[in-house]
Amino acid sequence: MTIPAGLEALDFSFTGTRPAGAFAPVLVGVVGSGNLEVLLEAAGGDGCTVRIETSARGFGPIWEAVLGDFHDRHPLAGVRIAINDMGATPAVVSLRLDQAVAELPAAAQGARP
Repeated sequence: MTIPAGLEALDFSFTGTRPAGAFAPVLVGVVGSGNLEVLLEAAGGDGCTVRIETSARGFGPIWEAVLGDFHDRHPLAGVRIAINDMGATPAVVSLRLDQAVAELPAAAQGARP
């Protein structure tokens, strides 16, 4: 996949314990200055992969920490996450990820019947 000039692509993978099952794609946020969009898609399997395309280059360790915290709270399995970022702060990243998870079926959110 070709990345546009000026952007950095980061890829992360996590092993999940909470299968998301089948769900319609979820899109939250908007690509704009200081913001980002998050797309969640069903992917099958026991992994959660994250692909980030960001205009803020050189922040890999911060992304890793934010995504690690997210995965600790939401250990999703069978999910592919795509993030298009235009310089969002870690708090905004966490907010958008939580908003996306809130749109998933209750079982994937960790709700008890």
